[in-house]
Amino acid sequence: MRADARRNRERIVTSALELFAERGPGVSMEEIAREAGLGVGTLYRHFPDRRALVEEIATSALLGLEAEIRLLTAKDVSRWDVLTQVVAYCTAQPLALVKSIAEGDAVPPERHALQSKVDGLLRGLVQEVQDEGSMRRDISPAEIVEILNTAVCRPGARAGDAVTRVMLDGLSS
Repeated sequence: MRADARRNRERIVTSALELFAERGPGVSMEEIAREAGLGVGTLYRHFPDRRALVEEIATSALLGLEAEIRLLTAKDVSRWDVLTQVVAYCTAQPLALVKSIAEGDAVPPERHALQSKVDGLLRGLVQEVQDEGSMRRDISPAEIVEILNTAVCRPGARAGDAVTRVMLDGLSS
């Protein structure tokens, strides 16, 4: 791919991510093109339909989350602090969109594998938080990942909102 085409594609994805995070999945292709500073024709040359763009965004968001989890878990701080930083990162991403896609049509095997990898990293982090003694142990790591997904993969999720605070308070020991 030519450098200018790659930059345009990145601008489209970045703009779409920002708009979806800000306003939800109802953003139009025209709004995304305008935000990216490109014509609609350029957007459609890169992404033949909305589904292709959303799939790219879902994969991009999951790759970003995987990288952030790895970065944060490498820090020498309490595992609880790492978990709260992961939650804060998640609430700033368009994960409600990613979740809605996953519940819709068939998920491509590559994204399914990526989602499984991210869930595994989260389960490992939760186990570390439990081993540290900062999180209740009567709920399994897999169940806690489901709870986290419910809290952060919803429209309007924010790090300090009531749902997120209550969820974290309820999980702490």
